[in-house]
This record gives sequence, structure tokens and C-alpha cells, in this order.
Amino acid sequence: MTTKINPFENAMGQLEKALKYLKLEKWQIDRLRNPEKIISVNFPIKMDNGETKFFHGFRVQHNSARGPYKGGIRYHPQVDMDEVKALAFWMAIKCAVADIPMGGGKGGVEVDPKALSEKELERLSRAYARAIADDIGPYKDVPAPDVNTTPQIMKWMVDEYIKYKTNNKKQIAKKEKSILMGTFTGKPVDCGGSLGRTEATGRGGSFVLEALLAKMKLKGRCGKELTVAVQGFGNVGYYIAKFLHEMGMRIVALSDSKGAIVVKNMEKDGFNPDLVLKCKKEKGKLSSCYCVGSVCDLKYGRTMSNEELLELPVDILVPSALENQITGENAGRIKAKIIHEMANGPTTPEADVILHKKGIPVVPDVLSNSGGVTVSCFEWEQNLKGQHWTEKAVNAKLKQKMVKAFEAIWETAKREKTDLRTAAFIVAIKRIMGKT
Repeated sequence: MTTKINPFENAMGQLEKALKYLKLEKWQIDRLRNPEKIISVNFPIKMDNGETKFFHGFRVQHNSARGPYKGGIRYHPQVDMDEVKALAFWMAIKCAVADIPMGGGKGGVEVDPKALSEKELERLSRAYARAIADDIGPYKDVPAPDVNTTPQIMKWMVDEYIKYKTNNKKQIAKKEKSILMGTFTGKPVDCGGSLGRTEATGRGGSFVLEALLAKMKLKGRCGKELTVAVQGFGNVGYYIAKFLHEMGMRIVALSDSKGAIVVKNMEKDGFNPDLVLKCKKEKGKLSSCYCVGSVCDLKYGRTMSNEELLELPVDILVPSALENQITGENAGRIKAKIIHEMANGPTTPEADVILHKKGIPVVPDVLSNSGGVTVSCFEWEQNLKGQHWTEKAVNAKLKQKMVKAFEAIWETAKREKTDLRTAAFIVAIKRIMGKT
């Protein structure tokens, strides 16, 4: 259910709601609404068949009040500028919510990466990095992976960037190289990446949910484990399901783009996310991967649509897939006690109003999925300092950051008598404007 809704209009609607609680001058509001800079580049790539093609790329730099811009680079044939502007804005909010010294940005190239060979993909990645090189840097703008980009692509980009900035010198000082490597995050661990980054978004989300459950004193029905439905079983969906499973919750439904699976006995059974993932990799699809305990058997589950999953009578609903999944149209049918957003923008402003009236707390994406950018900030910090932290240290720092961020938002929501999303925006805007 992907309703045609303009993501930038959604983002501005969320901003407007928070502005009612703040006293800002017009120029300050305009600064929040508008990107500081939009960079557009066109560059040629020699294809494997000898033909030269031109590609278009861009970078939206929304706000740098708290530090260098931060945000991913996506490769997609229909890159939507409104979506990227919204994501750059949300990144500025997210970094402020997490209280890390970075701003918000986003970028992309209009290309179908699946239509390119590996060599063509490398040449395109290097050319894009060179094209935007004067507008990025460890203290200016720090890109990362996003849709259809990977740690390997970040490795190519940072290598090209370093070559550009050092005029292709073969030997540069170790400290200088480490600092320049901080221009990109999401790199492979052997190329200056951080341990714990792969799991960071899901792990951070589990820390936030744990803190919320403690505040709400929410227990499972009749003494049983809390039930969870996770829409989306990519990297984020898998890890949040895995961590909540390890915390003792029952994962009763999972889905991917082709549909959902649900346990037949929701009062007793729960999926084992590790076995489900293994099964999906072997079969190439999620359907029929009904893995409960240590066994995968058809008797344990059935299929349903993604739309039906959203309306299951569970304790916790975790939308981890696409934007605009919970709308004014279906919000009234949501039966979950908590919505924990792990995708970007899965709930529309109209749905927020309905859910708030129903007393269903929505943990907003700018808080719940900010673990990824937090550990990206840790990677950047490690590069600037020439350090390499242990995974245990990274996870400990992540938990501290996530819990502290949640506490600030929870207290603001109580004080202002508003929902958690609006509270998150209030906290973030105050920090961006230097009022806290």
C-alpha cells in the first residue's frame, strides 16, 4: 500500500506541528524549511562497449548548523528530488535528535545500477565522487550508503576522493589519510569502517523500544511474551526482529516486498528470525519459511498481504519497509499497542492524528532508526582521531546515546502534552537553533 503522497510535504507538515510549540523568527523557520545548497552535476562514463554516456547526479545539503552535512547516496533511475529533499531535512532532525555534531544531507545518481557491470559501476562511483569532491569533506559533508549503494561503493568513492584531494600522491601521511577517509562512512571495516555498523540501526531501535516499554510498563497478554509484527525483512527489519526475539518477544509476522508470513497460533508460536533468513536465502523467497524454534514447517504459518500485516492484533507493529504505509485510510484499523517506526516516513501526518487519538504511541523514525547515523558518526570520529574502537565499545556508546535521546523526547512529550514525533522535532529544532 504505497499511497501517492509527497514526502517533502509530509516533512513540512511535521515541522509545522512542532513550530506551534516554539517561538522562532521567520528567517529561522525559512532556514529550517529550505536546503542550504543543492548541487547538480553531469559527468561522462565510458561503458564496457566503448560508448560514452552522460549521467546526472546531485547532492542536497539541508542544514549544517550543528556540523558537516550527513546523509546517504542513492542510485536509482527515478531519483525523486522531493523525496531526497525530505530525507535531507529528516537527516538534519535525526542528527539533532541523536545529539551528534552533524547536519542533514542526501544525494543520488539517476541510474539503474543493475544494468551496469561491476567495472561500469566502479567508474560511475568514482566519477560521481570526483564531481562532488569540492563540496564534500570530513568537515563539510560526509556521505554514506543508501538505496542501491554499498560499502564497496563507499570504498571506491573514498579512494577517488583521496586521490583527487592529494593530486594522486602515492605516499601521504597516515594521519592525513585517516582524516580524509572520514569523508565517507559505511565503508568496509578494513577500509576505515566501524565495527557494529551493519547491525546499528536495528540495535539502536531495540534500545529505544526497551526504554519505552520500561516507561509504559507494558507486559505481554496474560503473562505471555509481547507479540511483534515486522513489515520489511531487509537489513533493518531482520536485525530489529533478531534483537527483539533475543529480548524474549514473539515475532508473529514478517514480510518482504512480495508478501507476509504469520504464525497460525499467535498466542503460542513465534518465528525464529535467524532461521527465517537462512530459509529465505536458500529458497529465494519468504513465503513458506515458517521457522518456529529450531524447525521450519508449513504447519506453523500462513501467508497474508503486507496490508493485512499492518492490521494484526499485536503488541508492537514495526514498519521497516517503505514510506506512507500507515495512512489516514488504514490508521483507524490499526490494533497494535505501539508503532515502532524503523523505515523512513512510514506514517503520514493524517495517520499520526488518528493514532494519537486512539492512544497508540508512535516511536518516530527520527528517533527509532537513528542508530545507523549514530554509529556512522562514530566511524567518522574514529577516522578523524586515527582510532579503531571495539564492537563492544561501539555498542555501549550507541546504547548510551539512544537511551539519552529517548529520555529527552519522552520528557518533552510529557511536558508539552504532545505525541513523541512532535516532541522529537521540538528537541531537534531547539538544538539546531542553539537553544539547548
